[in-house]
Amino acid sequence: MPVPVQIVFHEIDHSEALENHIREKTRKLESFHPKLLSSHVSVEQPHRHKHQGKLFNVRISLRVPGGELVVNRDQHQDVYVALRDAFDAARRQLEDNARKVRGDVKVHEGRGTEAE
Repeated sequence: MPVPVQIVFHEIDHSEALENHIREKTRKLESFHPKLLSSHVSVEQPHRHKHQGKLFNVRISLRVPGGELVVNRDQHQDVYVALRDAFDAARRQLEDNARKVRGDVKVHEGRGTEAE
């Protein structure tokens, strides 16, 4: 079943191509975490700076059982590069979360305790 995706554009015009790109990237994330519940992607172009041109911020919020993973990548001039970086970071967080759920991550016990 496809993961519900909510896409929001702030201070930029809606683009069908950009929305399709985001949906495709989100579908790829599903393969990294089998129980991904939903995702929310926000793309914004906050303030225009005189010397820097257009800068884009991307925020991705992913709901997984037991919590939420959030990625915030900002200040890139190319919206597709900003999306690539944000989705790469989201993939890494999903992989880490999936490893924890499977129990593949070691938990160190008794740190700081010494035998007397």
